[in-house]
Amino acid sequence: MVKKIIVIGASSGIGKAIAEAELKNGSEVVLVARREKELKAIASKWNKKGQTKPAILVVADVTQFASAEKTVAKAIGELGGLDEVYYASGVMPAVASDEYNIAKDLQMLNVNTLGAVAYINPIATYFAKQGKGKIVGISSIAGERGRKGAPVYNTSKAALNTYLEALRNRLAEKNVQVTTIKPGFVKTEMTEGLDLPEKGLLKAITSEEAAEQILKIVAKGKDEAFVPGIWKLVALIIVNIPNFIFKKLSI
Repeated sequence: MVKKIIVIGASSGIGKAIAEAELKNGSEVVLVARREKELKAIASKWNKKGQTKPAILVVADVTQFASAEKTVAKAIGELGGLDEVYYASGVMPAVASDEYNIAKDLQMLNVNTLGAVAYINPIATYFAKQGKGKIVGISSIAGERGRKGAPVYNTSKAALNTYLEALRNRLAEKNVQVTTIKPGFVKTEMTEGLDLPEKGLLKAITSEEAAEQILKIVAKGKDEAFVPGIWKLVALIIVNIPNFIFKKLSI
């Protein structure tokens, strides 16, 4: 049976890699993002003339909250149903150590958190009525603690984690799976320019490697997981550092 999937934030990074991996697996995928050119480039590799199009484009900006429900309905209508949704939209603008920039902060909160709520809420309603479905949110290891280098990015991901956990508890009785994915270092358009480690246990992985691990995690029905798995140990250490010590660390 062909799976019907929506990937929100499919124009680049982990979202793009997930969408392409699912298309390769034979799924029908709605690609949602605001950059139409990038979406068309992805779809052109999978859609052949005269055949059913497995890659369907829906151009939308996740920060346009009022249109989220309509966009979701359009995507489900194009697919003729829905099995899984991945929310992979995310932004992380550079923030200087002495910078407090409300425009950047609002951008992160709107895309990383409120966009997820706006899009996942109607999907949760649909899956609850259907009695099955999978919701996957791409969060971050950054949501585990309030680091001095990225206060609002950390906040946006921590809020996303809590929202997904609450949704998981609410939808469990409806047979709906909600999975929170917390990546560590991943080479994406968002992390370009950052000095990511190339070697060692915490080396950065590619979007494709991340997508491969994420799909396996979702298939196993896990509630949450770190990608790669080594970051679970890192998170365990980070969350248990006393506040008076954490304040002094340059992380």
